[in-house]
Amino acid sequence: MKVSTKRLPESQVLLEVEADPEQMERSLDKAYRRLAQRVEVPGFRKGKAPRNMLERHLGRPRLVQEALDILIPEAYNQAIEEQDVDAIDQPSIELVNDEPLAFKATVPIRPTIDLGDYATVRVGREPVAVDAAEVDKALDELRHRYAIHEPVDRPVQTGDIIRADVRGVIDGREVYSEDDAEFRLREGATVLLPGIAEGIADAEKGLPKEIPITVPEGERPLSGKSGIFTVTVKEVKQERLPDLNDDFAREVGEGFASLEVLRERLRNDIRERLEAQAEEEYRDKAVGALVEQAKTIEFPPIMIEREIDRLIQDQARHLGLEVEQYLANTRRTREQLREELLPVATERVRRSLALTRLAEAEEIKAENEEVDSEVEKMAGSSGQQADQLRRLFGSPDGRAAIARSLITRKTMDRLAEIAARDGVAAKAIAPKAKKKAPSKVGTK
Repeated sequence: MKVSTKRLPESQVLLEVEADPEQMERSLDKAYRRLAQRVEVPGFRKGKAPRNMLERHLGRPRLVQEALDILIPEAYNQAIEEQDVDAIDQPSIELVNDEPLAFKATVPIRPTIDLGDYATVRVGREPVAVDAAEVDKALDELRHRYAIHEPVDRPVQTGDIIRADVRGVIDGREVYSEDDAEFRLREGATVLLPGIAEGIADAEKGLPKEIPITVPEGERPLSGKSGIFTVTVKEVKQERLPDLNDDFAREVGEGFASLEVLRERLRNDIRERLEAQAEEEYRDKAVGALVEQAKTIEFPPIMIEREIDRLIQDQARHLGLEVEQYLANTRRTREQLREELLPVATERVRRSLALTRLAEAEEIKAENEEVDSEVEKMAGSSGQQADQLRRLFGSPDGRAAIARSLITRKTMDRLAEIAARDGVAAKAIAPKAKKKAPSKVGTK
């Protein structure tokens, strides 16, 4: 068998394979024996027809095709072994000639990643500051949460909570119907569709009020169409907010000694949330900087195709739909969606490969004890499902999944440390202890 190889861009190898006549003949003989067991030839029992009679009955092209189905995988596997080709997925086969067999195989191989001097990656941190207006907003939200709702006998006003029967007719057909629907008419908030909340204002109990609406562009499938929503208010409640004082602070959650103590807790909670967001954004920028600085990140196109498949499946699963149903709901073809997701998938593959290479360079591993600890941590917070979870993640596949998650987490920690330091070699950086998060403000 003759084999030649040629390195192609994007981590691919082209194999050109020519089979020996002896290989072809052996495959034809295997094809004959296989077909003889499946095909009835007039005048012979199944499996007993001579090869020439079977070939005359089926035609030589059918026998050759069966032989190729046998020989091409054999020849391909022999070729990649002889040429030491590190294939990571199925090849793309192009048949050049059938007798004697000649074909080309485009083979995806392991990616080539050179991160360069990754220890010099630096990303600045944005300072986190808590604005007094954010604390005031959080206090206001708490007041609304602890407010008393009192029935009133007057027309509807902004800020009220109403109970009403609602009917919506758009483009001549009923699209919404609900009895005893409850709405809170907050300033600037949308109820069902833009314009409805404003239309309900000044409505009187028991008197149907018609509100003309136009569906906003992009709200499929009624985008741009007009109609009428009829609202019959049955009950109006006004919101009475508690006074913002020490007595209110003592009623919130587990109770606070004073309004100033409550304010400080809210400030700490907001700071913690902003710091978590800032850290997530920082790490995202660090990965981006790692990828940007890399000398080479080359990989076969099939990796992007696989990532696009995962993205589509994840989007469908998030909505509780099968992929075909998801495509139908979005009114896009699979090809259109794949084209839209191409940039996202490409970037995800590049980032994943860069992080994997960083983990290898930094010799980051997940020890068995760490996997055991992670399983117990997950089981400890799962209540009655603890034993089931231990069995699930105690399997080889389950433990491997946790190990991958731990390696990813540790690699991200490492990258964040590298990107934050100046003038320190990467391997000399020690992990930092995490601060214990303060407890959150509770609700009534």
